[in-house]
Amino acid sequence: MQAIVLGSGAGGGVPQWNCRCPICAMARSGDRRVLPRTQSSLAVSADGDEWLLVNASPDIRQQLFDTPALHPREGLRHSPIRSVLLTNGDVDHVAGLLTLREGQPFRLHATRGILDSIAANRVFDVMAQGVVERTEIALNETFSPVPGLSVTLFPVPGKVPLWLEDGTPEIGAETESTVGAMIEAGPRRLAYVPGCARVTDGLKDRLSGVDALLFDGTVLADDDMIRAGVGTKTGWRMGHVPMTGEGGSVAALSEVPIGRKVFVHINNTNPVLVEDSPERRSIEAAGWVVAHDGLALSL
Repeated sequence: MQAIVLGSGAGGGVPQWNCRCPICAMARSGDRRVLPRTQSSLAVSADGDEWLLVNASPDIRQQLFDTPALHPREGLRHSPIRSVLLTNGDVDHVAGLLTLREGQPFRLHATRGILDSIAANRVFDVMAQGVVERTEIALNETFSPVPGLSVTLFPVPGKVPLWLEDGTPEIGAETESTVGAMIEAGPRRLAYVPGCARVTDGLKDRLSGVDALLFDGTVLADDDMIRAGVGTKTGWRMGHVPMTGEGGSVAALSEVPIGRKVFVHINNTNPVLVEDSPERRSIEAAGWVVAHDGLALSL
């Protein structure tokens, strides 16, 4: 199995277009301690020929340009992307669908709840249904989006997308709105969980024994954005478990047998983005990798 982290940043990427927080300023100035990052997306293949795209980032055009394995290879129009899978309806995971509208056939896989949110916004009709087949996937049901890969979607604690919030949303519920993907090729298993509000015992059981885990790394501490002075919401309110602190993912997953632990979906205010910072060293010492765009895994 081959996996490529196309985008390792959270919504807005790094640097965010309108942000002058210290980390964005470092990235914008060319400081080599902070690599620019596009918004969250992953590509997976069993054979390097046919690919599954997991989440369609608003930055998908640049991500595809930067990834030769996903370039057109034959004829006048072609793409090795055979299927797209959505893990939630967040803008940073679905807006790229609008870029994938140029008459290119592929299958769009998601739970009924996520597909309904897409169908409710007619702008997504630019993906003509005669060209892009929308396929409902039931939770805990295994399917094959491309040859050689088997995928099972499972619920993780989360919340509805911001653009669908109505009043005070329920946070931490396990529904079809936020899912993880267990991706298998032969005996190898990769779990992709770019959004998660808390680590439950059930989730730990689900992740036990995987060869690689790509997990929600939005915030280091629950109040990252407040400390940075650029927001008022905590990680919990946004539906993202912090890396550290009580209930944080590093401690919660420390005793779970996992081959390789990788943080993805990292917000621009998260200090682990600064290479060789105390925060980065602490996370790496705990056995985690901080993903960057283009990070390739071979399992």
